[in-house]
Amino acid sequence: MQKELFIAVILCFDTYLAAAAYCNSGIRIPAISAGVIAFSGAAVLGISSCFSHILGEVAPAKILHFSGTAILVAIGLLTVFKSVFRRIADVIRKNGGMSLKIGNSPLVFKIYLDETAADIDHSKVLSAAEAGALALAGSLDSAAIGLSCGDLAPLKASVLTFLCGTAALFLGNITGRRISALGIDLSWIGGIMLIVFAFIQ
Repeated sequence: MQKELFIAVILCFDTYLAAAAYCNSGIRIPAISAGVIAFSGAAVLGISSCFSHILGEVAPAKILHFSGTAILVAIGLLTVFKSVFRRIADVIRKNGGMSLKIGNSPLVFKIYLDETAADIDHSKVLSAAEAGALALAGSLDSAAIGLSCGDLAPLKASVLTFLCGTAALFLGNITGRRISALGIDLSWIGGIMLIVFAFIQ
């Protein structure tokens, strides 16, 4: 239970930050859309964990563990670099030295850099389809953790991730403006948590 709960908290940290960003931007996340986001992350984790059990029957455990650790570290570093890039781009843009244009970029890439880009129609309400795109952009962490943890209980991990994801969306909607008022990108914390987990699991 302890390991599954720790994983759920790690995965839902980014969900919390995304919900906070939506709240600060005045974008509402209806209950159905929130359910899509929470369920998608939980489902990807459960499926990838089951697949990891299958791989464990045919592939050496050391290879699976090493590859899983490498993937988690890579995703963690990518998350940290994304936070640094956001900060640098924001500083340069404020100084008038750069115009960050992602208008022709793929949707998932847009959402990866800016979660609020999922509101494609600018309606200030996140539809179920838009929530699905947001969930897709954030599913890589769930898939990587599920594949790297061969001893994970898929159902237990999925249920805890769903519950934590729902709570993260609720809390992000409540505290979003306060978090955003800090003016600090906290997404790097999720990256550090992934890296730490990669070496201790």
